[in-house]
Amino acid sequence: MNTFVIELLVVGLAAFGMAWMPAVTKKTGISYSIIYVAAGFLLYKAFDIFPTPDPLRKENYAVHLTELMVIISLMGTGLKIDRAFSFRQWKSPFLLVSITMLLCIAATSFLAYHFLHFDIPTSVLLGAVLAPTDPVLASDVQVGPPHETERNEVRFALTAEAGMNDGTAFPFTWLSIVVFGMVYKGEGSLFDWLWMDFFYRIVAGVGCGFLVGRAIAWLVFYLPKKKAFIEVRDGFVALSVTLIVYGLTELVHGYGFIAVFVAAITLRNYELHDKYHTRLHSFTDQIERAMLGIILLLFGGSLATGILEALTWPLALFGIGFLFVVRPVLGLVSLLPLKLSFKEKSAISFFGIRGIGSFFYLAFALSKADFRFGDELWSTVSFVVLVSILVHGTTAAFGMKAVESEYEENGKTDDLS
Repeated sequence: MNTFVIELLVVGLAAFGMAWMPAVTKKTGISYSIIYVAAGFLLYKAFDIFPTPDPLRKENYAVHLTELMVIISLMGTGLKIDRAFSFRQWKSPFLLVSITMLLCIAATSFLAYHFLHFDIPTSVLLGAVLAPTDPVLASDVQVGPPHETERNEVRFALTAEAGMNDGTAFPFTWLSIVVFGMVYKGEGSLFDWLWMDFFYRIVAGVGCGFLVGRAIAWLVFYLPKKKAFIEVRDGFVALSVTLIVYGLTELVHGYGFIAVFVAAITLRNYELHDKYHTRLHSFTDQIERAMLGIILLLFGGSLATGILEALTWPLALFGIGFLFVVRPVLGLVSLLPLKLSFKEKSAISFFGIRGIGSFFYLAFALSKADFRFGDELWSTVSFVVLVSILVHGTTAAFGMKAVESEYEENGKTDDLS
């Protein structure tokens, strides 16, 4: 039997099915992520014809597949945010990315070292991997397409946070790699990490993203209107920009994730009310959903082929504690300065969805250094993502409906001023 042809068939069916999944989620209130993970699990259990998708045995494969998925999602996330960028208007995501994420990294690392008895490099890595929320799997709690009329602070905060922290968590992944080198190889230094992996790479990412975003906006919006230049209105421009800005930024050793999101925000803010943004977002959204269907099937297959074999009761308890205690509590603490209701703050804190970004960071780090407890790391992260998919995927619709009903009753807007 030609397994390659069968694999193509499955990939085609997965992508094709995604055309109906948003409508299914809206009608049932259950995230399509659950459906696809279950389908992948059943496929790999029923048929012994697929290559194992276990990232432990295919780390480079996992890095590049999740990397592409995340950058496409980051572009789409940036393009659909209608709110003009300013530090005041974006106060909630900045608090989440700075205070919440840093506290989550510290708390997770502490628990991993003292409760799970991991070594210091592995503990730091687990904190960095689990800290960022996911822009890929969080569509149920994010804002809708550009120019959508219904807005609220909860959806905006979760959307902007997911876009921002997938890049800002990268320095701490590098920190775990540097600490590993210091502990086990006697090489590397915290000063080098602070200068190169923290300051330089972040600045390079922001700078490249802003410059490329402005350049593309000038070509797409300014020239056609002012200089009778050829007008471009193709949706695939968004994918092109994603690859260009990511590639250029990585060439100068900046953080490409940060650059892609900054470029998307810069492009979106250049002509905030131009309808072309809807077409750009629509194209990235379609590509993202098609790829996501494939990755979710592979994740389900990983569950069927033993990625949770190293999971122990302490690891499972740790994962549950992270999702339902660490993130919600620290999220509430960081949001104290905001003039939001307790229901709104609770929703933002609870729906810190984990997903594809965590897989990328873990696969990336394990490809750079021979961390101890590799099996345990994959099992723990996979368990956290699985629980997040199941719990958040079944409660997102209800939770967002409860928050939005409060907005309707009180006539709130999404302006914190």
